[in-house]
Amino acid sequence: MLRAFLYDQLYPDSPIPASELSIHAYPPFSRRVSIFYNATATFCAPSDLSGLRCMCREIIQATPWRNGQSRYDTVFINSDPSEEGIRGVKVARVLVFCSLWHEVKIYQCALIHWFSRVGDGPDEDIGLWVVKPDFDDDGKPDLAIIHIDTIIRAAHLIPVYDSQYICRSLTMHNTLDTFKEFYANKFVDYHAFHIAA
Repeated sequence: MLRAFLYDQLYPDSPIPASELSIHAYPPFSRRVSIFYNATATFCAPSDLSGLRCMCREIIQATPWRNGQSRYDTVFINSDPSEEGIRGVKVARVLVFCSLWHEVKIYQCALIHWFSRVGDGPDEDIGLWVVKPDFDDDGKPDLAIIHIDTIIRAAHLIPVYDSQYICRSLTMHNTLDTFKEFYANKFVDYHAFHIAA
């Protein structure tokens, strides 16, 4: 996956994406990878007057704990700048932040688990888009390595509850692993309202 990521970074104008190439076409890589457990997203939110010159900042966690609960936050990723709202972004869960050197350049990236939109529009009752984690035919998560510059900000997801009782042991740390579908909450703040609309 790292070599495929490097190929896409080195040849951004290639007509053939790395996913369609043989692994032998990827650039070689054998250097050390540095791991990080959080990253800070700094973004302009003109609608938020509380920040300095409308700049906002939030910390995105990808933190494993040995004797406690792990935390892997969800994010909005810029996927199509020509589209507005949620059609121009994708939702993903960050599993790890990392950086690597290739030749004379450092690449900062993240290993993510993709989420996809459910349906062609937001839920009719509450007006929020529904997303779900992607898995392949074998039940393995659909993972990718992306450049951290494509991350816009953190995404707040609300579980889609059904008619069954919720276990008392459920916490914020295991909600993303327990439920199958989530609402992309656009009511967190005004900036999120424009992204997830």
